[in-house]
Amino acid sequence: MKRHTVIDSPYGPLTLVADDGVLCGLYMTEQRHRPPEETFGNRDDSLFGETEEQLRAYFANELKEFTLELRLHGTMFQRTVWQQLQKIPYGETRTYGELADALGNPKASRAVGLANGKNPIGIIVPCHRVVGADGSLTGYGGGLERKQRLLDFETGTALF
Repeated sequence: MKRHTVIDSPYGPLTLVADDGVLCGLYMTEQRHRPPEETFGNRDDSLFGETEEQLRAYFANELKEFTLELRLHGTMFQRTVWQQLQKIPYGETRTYGELADALGNPKASRAVGLANGKNPIGIIVPCHRVVGADGSLTGYGGGLERKQRLLDFETGTALF
């Protein structure tokens, strides 16, 4: 059974969604591919203490790697891409091609990009760390401005 809460962040409100008590969604306002609110279940602020604490520590620049249990809903390929995203170190980026190579399918960079765009747990599953082949910012469900702010924050070139 799904439940949700809404917390404040430097990016505005974040909606956290849990499925049977396990985090399965983190959505920003006006995020592309954000599911309809009615799919988030009833509000229950009591389920998300550890997630809130880790996000607070991340935004305070005290946490570099999340250690939360996640329930990633998607196709097998999408889940594989999202697991690969979690291997990108804090403050670093990878290209879609590099992710495709890491998955053993160098021709799958476009498919990797599509899976990246459908990531249901932004920030924690760091899809913002993926850039174009030339290092340029490309699509981000939360918007390119947010993506740039996250990357600047992680590289120490900007603080919240």
